[in-house]
Amino acid sequence: MIINDAIRAREVRLVGPNGDQIGVKSKQEALEMAQNANLDLVMVAPNAKPPVCRIMDYGKFRYEQQKKDKEARKKQKIINVKEVRLSPTIEEHDFNTKLRNARKFLTKGDKVKAAIRFRGRAITHSEIGKEVLERLAKECDDIATVEQKPKMEGRSMFLVLAPKAEK
Repeated sequence: MIINDAIRAREVRLVGPNGDQIGVKSKQEALEMAQNANLDLVMVAPNAKPPVCRIMDYGKFRYEQQKKDKEARKKQKIINVKEVRLSPTIEEHDFNTKLRNARKFLTKGDKVKAAIRFRGRAITHSEIGKEVLERLAKECDDIATVEQKPKMEGRSMFLVLAPKAEK
């Protein structure tokens, strides 16, 4: 924002410290009015004809703006993507362990990327890997939604699960 002497316009539409319209004044008149009130002249709409300036305490305005920004950052939710690696020939107990981990990540609010890496000739039976991924998705469907269906990329197959949004 442009303040005080940095304002280049000859005439400005002036808004008072309480938000009341004062009217179109010369830059010099507006600066004097701001200095008499011990406040700053701040250009709020530089593209208007004539530009709109407001008399306000710029330091206080910036402080409150920073507080609002900090509060907004506090409310943001950072979503991580956790990966669970499976194999096409996974045994029951190993599958249950991976499933438990995936459910734990989903309940914490993280996304889960389930990956199956095909080794050697196992890639010729990619449907087995797809069945394992679909089984994982089916087991988690009470707490998660499938964000990305099983998809092959090179020698790997991926599935992305996202936690269901709470109402």
